[in-house]
Amino acid sequence: MITKDTIIMDVLMMDRNTAGIFMEHGMHCIGCPSASGESISDACAVHGIDADKLVEDLNKYFANK
Repeated sequence: MITKDTIIMDVLMMDRNTAGIFMEHGMHCIGCPSASGESISDACAVHGIDADKLVEDLNKYFANK
């Protein structure tokens, strides 16, 4: 289960196809060095993205795999 405290790179390592979900939410910097150590919550705060909705969509993706 993905939470707001999950590190972005950890999600991408679980399934690279999640990159599209991050991008759909406006997080286009998933390849930047910060992604390897930044939580979803921290990145969303910086980019003005709704972390709860992003986490919800990520968990839906994994539930439907």
